[in-house]
Amino acid sequence: MSEREAELAANLRQVRARIEAAARSAGRDPAELTLIAVTKTYPASDVALLAELGVRDVGENRDQEAAAKHAAVSSLGLRWHFIGQLQRRKCRSVVTYADVVHSVDRPELAVALGAAADAAGRTLDALVQVSLDEPGSAGRGGVAPAAVMALAEQVASTPGLRLAGLMAVAPHPGHQDRVHQDRVDPGAPYRRLADLSEEVRAEFPAATMLSAGMSGDLEAAVENGATHLRVGTALLGRRAPVVG
Repeated sequence: MSEREAELAANLRQVRARIEAAARSAGRDPAELTLIAVTKTYPASDVALLAELGVRDVGENRDQEAAAKHAAVSSLGLRWHFIGQLQRRKCRSVVTYADVVHSVDRPELAVALGAAADAAGRTLDALVQVSLDEPGSAGRGGVAPAAVMALAEQVASTPGLRLAGLMAVAPHPGHQDRVHQDRVDPGAPYRRLADLSEEVRAEFPAATMLSAGMSGDLEAAVENGATHLRVGTALLGRRAPVVG
């Protein structure tokens, strides 16, 4: 085993132990949870090593990087998640490799993505990205909570797309709200997201995915119903990244 593979194996054991402990604490079955290895800025060789270690889901933020990595390791049969902000002009590329797009945040993007997928003879799982930031703040993207259901209906009715659920990123620390409640309770934003997820599932029972939680807050996400956890730093470390 190479030094890098040993490093990744140790990190993976720690992350899986955290996920299992969080699930047990929340009274959930760890088997309900999917770990997505976010490999942005790290080489395709790391993706291959993680696959050897049993990771089956990979997340990427940028189309050009994701397309190149997918081409390099396409024989591994991994499930690819596009989790970054998506421009409409990139849709035709993204549909060639992505199985799930987590960042559908506006109707025109849903239309463009669906058209590209349909033209390619594919049906993609699509998640509505929800903004957990306060209105007017410089947030992380996503649709306002009040507009989630309308966008979910748009996605569900778009050929080429399958409404799979919701996604969100925790608010920036400086943008947390509710009289600073979120500063002392990191689960508060995810409880709001869980409520929205329940509303969407009541209308669309198959939309069961809830993509939430990253390296620093996966426990809070698991406690509040996350099904897919997007973990980068805790798996790949903070070494100087090399793309290739």
